[in-house]
Amino acid sequence: MVSAILCFLSVDIIGFRAVALILLLVVSLNAILFDIFPVMLSALLSALIWNFFFIPPILTFHIGSPEDALMFLMYFVIASINAVLTYKIREYDKKRRDEEEKANAIKLYNTLLNSLSHELRTPIATIIGAIDTINDGGNKLTDVNRKVLYSEIETAGTRLNRQVENLLSMSRLEAGFIKPKEDWCDLNELIFTTIKRNKENLLNHSIVFTPNEELPLFKLDIGLLEQVVHNIIHNAVQHTPKGSLIKIEAKHAENSCEVIISDNGGGFPIDKMEAVFNKFYRLNNNIGGTGLGLSIVKGFTEAMNGTIHLQNKTNGGAKFTIKIPAETTTIEAYGNQ
Repeated sequence: MVSAILCFLSVDIIGFRAVALILLLVVSLNAILFDIFPVMLSALLSALIWNFFFIPPILTFHIGSPEDALMFLMYFVIASINAVLTYKIREYDKKRRDEEEKANAIKLYNTLLNSLSHELRTPIATIIGAIDTINDGGNKLTDVNRKVLYSEIETAGTRLNRQVENLLSMSRLEAGFIKPKEDWCDLNELIFTTIKRNKENLLNHSIVFTPNEELPLFKLDIGLLEQVVHNIIHNAVQHTPKGSLIKIEAKHAENSCEVIISDNGGGFPIDKMEAVFNKFYRLNNNIGGTGLGLSIVKGFTEAMNGTIHLQNKTNGGAKFTIKIPAETTTIEAYGNQ
C-alpha cells in the first residue's frame, strides 16, 4: 500500500510503465515472506492497482489502448509467474536447509552413539572384570589386590556417573528445563568442593587456588556453577600433559562474580576456539569423552544469564573466564537475617 501511494505521487516523473516494475518487486518480496495464497492475492491486487491508478485513463478499470491492455495482461501473467517461482525457490531452499539439518542431526546422533559405545562400555567392562576377579579369587586375593580392584571399580563407577550426568544435563538443556534455583553461595567453598570432587582426576596435575577472603556471598545456582567449574577442570586435565598446572581465581566484579580457570598446557588452535563449545565436538579424537563437557558449560552459564570467554594465554595454555550476574551480601548481613 505504501509503495502504491509513493508510486502514485511520483508517476508523473517515472511513468506508469516504471510503476509496473516497482509493483513486481513488491510481489517478489511478498513471495519471500508469505505463503502462496497471500502471494497470489498480492499479484492480483497489484495488477488491479496498476490498472486503476496508473494505466490511462486513471481511476477506472477501462484501458484506453490495445497496447496498454496487452501490457496489463502481460503484467498479470509475469506477476503471477514471478510470485509462484519466488515462492517455489523459497520452499526449495527451506527444504534443502531442513535436509541439511536432518543430516547434521543424524551425524551428531551417530557421533554420540560412537562415543557412548566406548565411554560407557569401558567402565562397565572394568567393573564387571574386577567383580569377576574378586568372585573367582575368593580368599586367594591379598588385601592389597582386593583394594586395587575396589579402586578400579570406584574409578570406573565415577567415570560412568560423569557420562550419565553429562547426558542428563544435555537433555535438560535441549528440553529447556534448566531453571536456575538461586541461593546464597560462598564461592570459595564452592571451588574447594569442586576441587575435592575432582581429586581422583588431579592425581597427575597440580592445582592452585588461593581463597579470596574479600568475596561477598553471591546469590546464584550453586549446582549449575559447580558443574561448570567441574567440567572445565576435567577438560583441562584431559587436554594437558601430566604435571601441568591448573590455576583457579575467584573475583567480585560489578554486580557479578567471576571464576577464572587457566592452565599451562598447549592451549587451543585459534580456528577451533568457537567450535569447542559445540555439542559432541572433540578437539582430539584420541582422547575419550562424549564432547558434551564444554557444551554443557556454555549452556549452564547462559542459563544463569552469564557469559564464558575462552582465550589462549600469551605464555602458553588456555584461560576460561566465567562471569555470572549475581546479587551480593556480606557474611555478617546474611547471619543477621
